[in-house]
Amino acid sequence: MIKNNYIMNEVVKWGIIGLGNIAHEFAKSFYNTKKAKLIAIASKSQNKLSKFKANFNIDRNNCHNDYEKLLNNNKVDIVYIALPNSLHYEWANKSLDFKKHILVEKPAFINFQETQSIFNHPNFDDFFIGEGFMFRYHPQIMKIIELLKNDSIGQIISMKSSFGKNLLSKKRFFGLFNSSKFNKKKRIFSKSLGGGAILDHGSYTVSMSLLIASLLDGVNIENFDLSESKKKKVENIDVESSAKLIFDKKFQAEICVSFLRDIGYSTSINGKNGKILITNTWNSDEGEIILINESKKNFKIKNEKNIYSREIDEISNDILNNKKEASFPGTNKKDILMGSKILDRWINE
Repeated sequence: MIKNNYIMNEVVKWGIIGLGNIAHEFAKSFYNTKKAKLIAIASKSQNKLSKFKANFNIDRNNCHNDYEKLLNNNKVDIVYIALPNSLHYEWANKSLDFKKHILVEKPAFINFQETQSIFNHPNFDDFFIGEGFMFRYHPQIMKIIELLKNDSIGQIISMKSSFGKNLLSKKRFFGLFNSSKFNKKKRIFSKSLGGGAILDHGSYTVSMSLLIASLLDGVNIENFDLSESKKKKVENIDVESSAKLIFDKKFQAEICVSFLRDIGYSTSINGKNGKILITNTWNSDEGEIILINESKKNFKIKNEKNIYSREIDEISNDILNNKKEASFPGTNKKDILMGSKILDRWINE
């Protein structure tokens, strides 16, 4: 039986391992959480530790220059792993060794083998494990689910989801690759750090596809096929790719990602009687949904609370309720497993 001290005062105490840009966005979102508190940080950079300590009022005794020291901090209930993708597995595994709940930044792991190993950890079933897809907590996702469940577009047939921005070439510069922008030291362009458009952007499109497919009666998301995979590579890193993902031979998702072109962030969901268009699926601010059936309706979805704050509070609430995975529409353990399996297939197709 695991003793949960946080249940006594209804506050879950968080620690962060890795203090890069995404960790900063995450940390500053604790200001309006109701059930969570950031109490500990870990980084190998003294400069980052000092800045976080000052910015977020972290007690110096909870500022660790060694990741394992944070895991050994018995005040910490859950660890947010915000390290480069290539380090997620090592520190998720050690977090479970130290009997900590875990939120790991997306993509949770860089291949299916790593994911399977985590799922076979002896402490896996006893602790919360989530994957950091904050877009699932945006109010526009709940509106989309509502529209689909209300049969607004009839039987759902297919969808298309895109995530892409030109990161490598100048506009109208004959479409040429600009080598000065391709810096292998950057995580997204480094194979050793788990970079590439599929892992970085594709993890979002796959997550959205799994979310919609899971709403369909009679569709088994474990039975999938991936076909028509196309890739463009620069120095062995995928910088653009598309594929068709078919679940149970009943529902098709076309997924597209790019570091080369501004293909946008939209998702369209097609039904027998209409379609739903999300103009910015991965949005953290105001959302817009367009419903087209007998008529056309626009829904502006206000997000009155920081999206990371929503994620932190929902996950903290799950832990307070002794759940070992995220409540819908968060990313549950099956989503993590299937997402990793699909990404692994897409990368190696």
